[in-house]
Amino acid sequence: MFEPIRGFTSLKRTPQADLKLGTVLAFVAGATNAGGFLAVGQYTSHMTGMVSSLADNLVLGQFVLAGAALAAVLAFLLGAMSTAWLVNWGMRLQLRSAYGLPLLIEAALLLVFGIFGAAMSLWHTVFLPVTVVLLCYIMGLQNAVITKISQARIRTTHVTGLVTDLGIELGKLLYVNRHPDMQPVRADRERLRVHAQLVISFLVGGIAGALGFKHLGYISTVPLAITLLLLVMRPALDDWKRLRAA
Repeated sequence: MFEPIRGFTSLKRTPQADLKLGTVLAFVAGATNAGGFLAVGQYTSHMTGMVSSLADNLVLGQFVLAGAALAAVLAFLLGAMSTAWLVNWGMRLQLRSAYGLPLLIEAALLLVFGIFGAAMSLWHTVFLPVTVVLLCYIMGLQNAVITKISQARIRTTHVTGLVTDLGIELGKLLYVNRHPDMQPVRADRERLRVHAQLVISFLVGGIAGALGFKHLGYISTVPLAITLLLLVMRPALDDWKRLRAA
């Protein structure tokens, strides 16, 4: 059952494999971000807003809120750093699952998010800030995975950049070339398709995440975790067998 998705996290990369992985991760990011908003009242992949909140609250003297924003930014940063550590460590050991290691961590943390969420209704004051930090860490972890794999060609949580690039290519596509003696403006249709696909995947994931959380609650994180596990399971099993045989 793992054969069709073996190449999603393979060390041998192709643009097609990067896009397939990016599409799945954009869906997971959208679902986590939207479901997380219903849970904690914040979009935890939005570091622009977090940094702005940090600045505003510092000026207004709201130091507790400023500290919360700083913790969120640092958690996202630590998530991205963790991806770099895990992937490079896996590469040094020549693991086939080197690119998938951060996804294993993310899958586990999504399940932890579900556990925190169930407890949060009982101890709201304690678990709410912990949950925000956890979700920011997950977002940083995931965004760095596809960024590193695709050499920064694809991002899955940074929709602002995706929409910007989409707008640039749409502007080129709709540009009217009135001067035949000048170099015509041409859109990169492949780039346009890639960015549109990622934005749509994030949107669909967001809808699914919001619906899942609204009707199922925190248990809706389980399908997301299973999806990530399926992406990395085959290379991880291959590594396990190889290490046991060594």
